[in-house]
Formats: sequence, C-alpha cells, structure tokens
Amino acid sequence: MSQRQALPRRTAASRLVVVIRGERAEDYVPIVDTMVEAGVRSFELTLTTPGTLAALPGIIERYAETADIGIGTVTRPGDVDAAADRGAHYVVTPVSDLAVVDRALERDIAIVPGGLTPTELFSTWDRGVSAVKVFPAGQVGPGYLKDLRGPFPDLAAIPSGGVDLESARAWLAAGAAAVSVGGPLLGDAMKGGELGALAQRARRFVEVCAGSGAE
Repeated sequence: MSQRQALPRRTAASRLVVVIRGERAEDYVPIVDTMVEAGVRSFELTLTTPGTLAALPGIIERYAETADIGIGTVTRPGDVDAAADRGAHYVVTPVSDLAVVDRALERDIAIVPGGLTPTELFSTWDRGVSAVKVFPAGQVGPGYLKDLRGPFPDLAAIPSGGVDLESARAWLAAGAAAVSVGGPLLGDAMKGGELGALAQRARRFVEVCAGSGAE
C-alpha cells in the first residue's frame, strides 16, 4: 500500500456528508445554499441526477470558500476522470470496484468506495483510500463497525444508506470517521419542500456530528 489518501479537510472536520439526489441539477443551488448557511460543509452530488457534471464547475466555484463538493454514484473509471477534470474534491462509489479505485489513486482525487462485507471493505481500504463507505448501512447498524474494528483497527468508515439523526450519533460513537446522510436530512426539499424546515434538520445533524457522538 502506498501512502494513504486524506479526506478533504472540511469533510474530515465536519464528519458529515450530505448526499443530494434529485431530478435535475438546477435544483442544487438553493438546497446547498440553505445547508451551507446551517453549517454543512460537504456535499455528494450524484451522477444519477441529470446535469450534475455540467453544473459541477460552477457549483465548486460558488462554494470554494465554504464547502467540499464531491461526486457520487461513481461506477466506472471514466466517471472518475469526468469528476476530476471538473474539479471535484472527492468521489464516492456504491461498490468495491478496484479499477475505479485505482483510477482515483492515479488521478490523486480522494475516493470513498462502497462495500458491506469485510472482504469488500478491506479490498479497497488496503489500496490506500481515504475511507470506505459501509453501504447499505441500515442493513447492519453501528455494532457492525465495532466488529470490523477487531481485524481492521485503523479502518476509517463512513456509513451510508438509512442513516438518520439517532443512528448518526450511534455510528459516530462507534468510531465512524463521518456519516453520509440523504433522505432523513433532505426530506422533501428537492421536491419543493420548505427550506426553513431543511435548515432546521441540517442544524441538528451538524450539531450531532460536531459533538463527541456519544451522549
């Protein structure tokens, strides 16, 4: 293994990644504006949202001083290139694909590859990635990370999939490097929901992730 990648600074410090998946990239800005104001400092914009790559350079420029912007649902080496070429701060995958991981390492862009089994998670962690994504986290729960820490005591894990406010606290208490949150925070915001309510939810997640995680 070569020297391990580092997570982007704001992502590592805040311990919270908000995953935004919607019907069009034009909806990103008001949603991200609201959450940045509430203290969120890292966003994963998904390739399943049409127009994401085209919108990426402008979004990165808009939040250059306030937030890390990553690209998620990366499944092919070409996706890594597209994200890196447009300035993404990191990429996230739902799978343990070594060709994708190796391309990110070659391009010197932080990557958080997904996996669920010990074999999947170790296969990418051993490559020197920033962290691994436990996905779908809702199928295992925070106790799973404690079990993984037996054979892999230094594993930096980010649970994703079904992480709500209470489970975010529990995952962080179990030693997660950060939590990846989508629907439980976003609610109906990407479908025209009330932005004030989104801001309140975001502030609660920011407070939990800024704390010790153990209450």
